[in-house]
Amino acid sequence: MKLFNSMTRKKEEFKPIDDKTVRMYNCGPTVYNFIHVGNARPLVVFDTLRRFFIYQGYDVDFVVNFTDIDDKLINRAKEEHSTVGEIAEKYIGEFKQDANGLNLYTYDTKNPRATQYIDEIVEFIQGLVDKDAAYPLDGDVYFDITKAKDYGKLSGKNIDELQSGARIQVNDAKKNPGDFALWKGKKEGEPSWTSPWGEGRPGWHIECSVMAKTLLGETIDIHSGGEDLQFPHHENEIAQSETLTGKTFANYWLHNGMITVDGTKMSKSLGNFFTVREVAKVFDLEVLRFFLLSAHYRTPINYSYDAMQQTKAGLDRLYGVRNHMEQLLDGELPEGRDEAFDKKVEAEKNTFIEAMEDDLNTAKATGALFSLAKDINTKIASGIERDSLQAAYDTFMELADVLGILYRRDEADSSDIEALIEERKQARADKDFARADAIRDQLADMGIAIEDTREGTLWKRV
Repeated sequence: MKLFNSMTRKKEEFKPIDDKTVRMYNCGPTVYNFIHVGNARPLVVFDTLRRFFIYQGYDVDFVVNFTDIDDKLINRAKEEHSTVGEIAEKYIGEFKQDANGLNLYTYDTKNPRATQYIDEIVEFIQGLVDKDAAYPLDGDVYFDITKAKDYGKLSGKNIDELQSGARIQVNDAKKNPGDFALWKGKKEGEPSWTSPWGEGRPGWHIECSVMAKTLLGETIDIHSGGEDLQFPHHENEIAQSETLTGKTFANYWLHNGMITVDGTKMSKSLGNFFTVREVAKVFDLEVLRFFLLSAHYRTPINYSYDAMQQTKAGLDRLYGVRNHMEQLLDGELPEGRDEAFDKKVEAEKNTFIEAMEDDLNTAKATGALFSLAKDINTKIASGIERDSLQAAYDTFMELADVLGILYRRDEADSSDIEALIEERKQARADKDFARADAIRDQLADMGIAIEDTREGTLWKRV
C-alpha cells in the first residue's frame, strides 16, 4: 500500500513498525460545540483507512483525542454560565451521537481527554525544561523553537517566516516570536492544576504529543488530521516530541483536504458551515459519510444540497442491490455457479483493493463497488446460480463494510411489508386485481417499490 506522506510530499510504500499492528493517532475535536461537516471529514476518512487495514489483516490501535481544556471551552462555559467540565461532558456526548450516526464506532477507538493526562503532561514539559528546550516565563512555560531540529520541516516554513498568532500566545518577552506555550499560568476563573511552575493548565499542542506517546509509543506509524492542522499544531507536536525523545514522532503524516461551500473553505469563523447535527435533520448521516468518501481525501470537496441528494440516490441504488440479493438468497435458486461471472466479481474486488492501496483512493473504490452492483444486476436479470450469488453478495458486503456503508437494517417494519406482499400475491391469485393494486399503492405510500420477477416479488425502499 502507498500513502502520500505530507512530511516527504510524495507517495511512499506503507511499512508499519510492527508487522501485525498499525498505530494511528487522529486529531479529534475541541469539545465546546457540535462538530461541523469539515470536522467530520478527517474522522470519516481515517476511520476508513483504519477499516481497510483491518480488512487486510492488521490489528489497529486507533486514537482520536478530545481537547477538553482550551480557551474555547473556557469562553463557552462563561457564555452558558456553566463549568468547563460540564461543557466538555455535554459536547463529548453530542459528538458520540454524531459519531454513531457516521458509523465511526464499529471498531474500538480510544478517546483520551487532555485533562486525564495532566501528570504525564507536566512530566513531558519538565523533560523539555531539563533539556533547555523550554523555559518558564511569568508562570507560563514556552518551547524554544530554535532548539528543535529542522523546525518547519512538515509545513515547509522556516523560523524567519514565523509570526505570532494561530494559537501561539503573544508575549514580547518570549525568546522568539514563534515560541509556543506548553503550560499556561492560571487566570482568575479558569480551571488549573498544580505544576513546578505554579498553578495552570496545558497548552493545546502538548496534549496530543503526550497522549500519543503514552498510548501508542514514542514513534507511531500514522498521525493524521485536516490539512489546516499542519501548522502550527502538527509542526509543534513534532518539535516538542522529537526534541524530548530524540526519535521520529510519526513515520507517516496524512492530511485531508478541506470542505468548501460555493468554492470557499467551510469554517466556523466564516459562518458558512453546517453542523453534522443540522445535516442529520435532512439526510441520514450514512449519506454524509458516503459523500465524504466520494472524492479523494487529499482534494477539496464541495458540499451542497444537490451533491448530497446525488449521493443519497447512489447509496439507495446500492441498498437496492443488497436487498435484491438478500431476497433472492432467501428464496429458491438453481444450484451451481457461473465461473465467468465469478471472475467479473473477483476483478471488481481487485480494482477496489488496488484503488484503496493507491493512497486511499475511495473515489475509484466506490466506482468499483458501483460497477460490481451493475454486474450483479445484469447477471440476476439473465438468471443466477445460488453459489455465485452468495459469493457476489459476500464480496459486495465486505467492500461496503470497508467504506463503512450499507449497515442500516430496517427490521422494525419489514414483517409488515412482507405481509402486505403476501396479501397482494394472494389477491392476484384470486384475480382480485383491484385489491392487488390498492396494496401496491399502499406500499408506495410507505416508500416501498415492488418488482414482480420470475423469482417472486421483490421490494426496496425509495
